[in-house]
Amino acid sequence: MTTPPVTVGIIGAGNISSVYLQADRKFANIRITKVADIDMARARAQAEKFGKQAVTVEDLLADPEIEVVVNLTVPQAHAEVALKALEAGKHVYNEKPLATTRQDAQQMIALAQQKGLRIGCAPDTFLGAGLQTCRRLIDEGAIGKPVLALAHFLSAGMEWWHPNPAFFYKPGAGPMFDMGPYYLTALITLLGPAQQVSGMARITYPERVITSEPLRGQRIQVEVPTLVIGLIAFAEGALAHITTTFDTSEKYTPQLTIYGTEGALQCPDPNTFGGPVRLKRKGDEHWREMPLRGRWVENDRGLGVAEMAAAIRSQRPHRASAELAYHVLDLMHAFHESAEQTRHLTLASTCARPEPLPEDWSGA
Repeated sequence: MTTPPVTVGIIGAGNISSVYLQADRKFANIRITKVADIDMARARAQAEKFGKQAVTVEDLLADPEIEVVVNLTVPQAHAEVALKALEAGKHVYNEKPLATTRQDAQQMIALAQQKGLRIGCAPDTFLGAGLQTCRRLIDEGAIGKPVLALAHFLSAGMEWWHPNPAFFYKPGAGPMFDMGPYYLTALITLLGPAQQVSGMARITYPERVITSEPLRGQRIQVEVPTLVIGLIAFAEGALAHITTTFDTSEKYTPQLTIYGTEGALQCPDPNTFGGPVRLKRKGDEHWREMPLRGRWVENDRGLGVAEMAAAIRSQRPHRASAELAYHVLDLMHAFHESAEQTRHLTLASTCARPEPLPEDWSGA
């Protein structure tokens, strides 16, 4: 017997909503019916473009047919909107980060547990064929025991391309909170939970000038570190170095490489779903590109929503879980706190390593 699709409403009609509003064209187990925003003109524009209904936030939360709220608001509003959705009896899937503070995230998780609801959280790129292929290769011993990971995101900042970049320089954002979730989620997927961290951070430019349209020439006062470097000790023994910055001349330079006792693995950009994946075993002269094992290789944002919807229907744990997202949030705060306190910090949180996604998983 075929189970009915999970009905989804989206709150937040900003830049990222366009890809999410198309997710039910790819995933048959979800049906997106409504989109809401505090700016109704923006909600109506997106609704018309993607064939949805524009409603107020209050009306969306009051709709008894909506089972899952996808929360695409700015990071500073993630907790407030999620808590309202949970109070309304809806499961929640947040864009990253889960919240801007540990306290807000803990309140969300406690309320969800109290009400028997689920919280999911981006990124879902770790479910794509690229990082899932890396996961399988590591699990199969292709590089031996993982020893070291290098993760770098180098960027010139958001003001050269984003239409409204100011919030990236406010509390709850910055390069670590914006891009760190992709790299940290990938690292936890590949290496397991973290145990101890050390960090260094700085604000390189206290003021930024927007060069994108339509706000070209406006100035942004920077309130968060724009260069964050972290060291991580994982519970299973591997060490990692992560750098995230908006301060380089390079507009976008991603890197994620895992080194093991028997070889090394060049992973794809963690902000993507596909490849390439390259393997170099001990004694090899050249890197070999590995075939991808999985079907999700395009810009498949919404995969995490669909996987959570399938888990709701089958009453099993979902992979882009609140526990995973909270561990990532804890890590990001710990880097900044370590930098301020100039000492190593032991994490209070942990999480289960997400189970691999079946290679043929379709969302149907």
